Amino acid sequence: MIKTPLRIVFMGTPDFAAQTLQALIDSPHEVIAAYTQPPRPKGRGNKVQNTPVHDLALTHDIPVYIPKSLKGESEQEEFKNLKADIAIIAAYGLILPKAVLDAPKFGCLNVHASLLPRWRGASPIQRAIWEGDTKTGITIMQMDEGLDTGDMVSKSEIEITKDTTASSLHDQLAKLGANLTLSTLETLIETGHLESEEQDNALATYAHLLKKEDGQIDWSQEASAIDRQIRALNPWPGVFCETSDNRLKILEATLSNETTDKSAGTILDKSGAVACGNNTVLQIKKLQPAGKQSMDFTSALNGNYIKIGQVLT
Repeated sequence: MIKTPLRIVFMGTPDFAAQTLQALIDSPHEVIAAYTQPPRPKGRGNKVQNTPVHDLALTHDIPVYIPKSLKGESEQEEFKNLKADIAIIAAYGLILPKAVLDAPKFGCLNVHASLLPRWRGASPIQRAIWEGDTKTGITIMQMDEGLDTGDMVSKSEIEITKDTTASSLHDQLAKLGANLTLSTLETLIETGHLESEEQDNALATYAHLLKKEDGQIDWSQEASAIDRQIRALNPWPGVFCETSDNRLKILEATLSNETTDKSAGTILDKSGAVACGNNTVLQIKKLQPAGKQSMDFTSALNGNYIKIGQVLT
């Protein structure tokens, strides 16, 4: 049993990570430092901005470290001198060398947004939706030198429904990750150690970093696959198709019970129905022509951005 609150180094970058950091700040534990990515240009104005974790840490007077790498001896010594009991990592973005992994008394725990060993890697939230998984969750993992290969300490799962989007799932998993982190640390406090389970590498799948071209629609796929792509890849990298003279971002769609013998990509009627592979139909609800605001299908039709009978590619 550990009688005192833990001294924690937190390492993370985006909003997903900030929710876990906030939970730790609100807990009895002491967050002694936050590591995050350096400020970078962001948005249309390319204004340099701190990461969400950086801003949150500053708000609570937590020292912030922004190394570009942790491979150097000076960075590793700086980390070791913090004398942390444990490090909590969530979507940090840097590889942790063995010297860093071994520095805290109880090592480094990673908050990963999938049910490992499924969807190791950078885009587990999007990939779970895109591939049609019916459930996902959070895995707290004891980090090793591999990529999301460490022993699993705790898990919590949630359902993926036909309405789940990347944004909604992100928010659910961020909250779940924060709660599971606290309960895992409570177990460490109560028992003085954490039980873990090895991952079955034979079951591992990998969620590669998403690229812009991943968003291009192939209308020869069935409507259900395109629907999952749209729900998985908005807002980033975004899902798109082409007309003869325009690029359209597809922001929202829904499955249709209709069937059609029209060529894949054909706009069937003013409701937004589009022919897909295997005679299936997808109904576009919201889209965005290049350089324009997002709009519903009727507005796009009235504005001559699309036409019934047109074939999308």
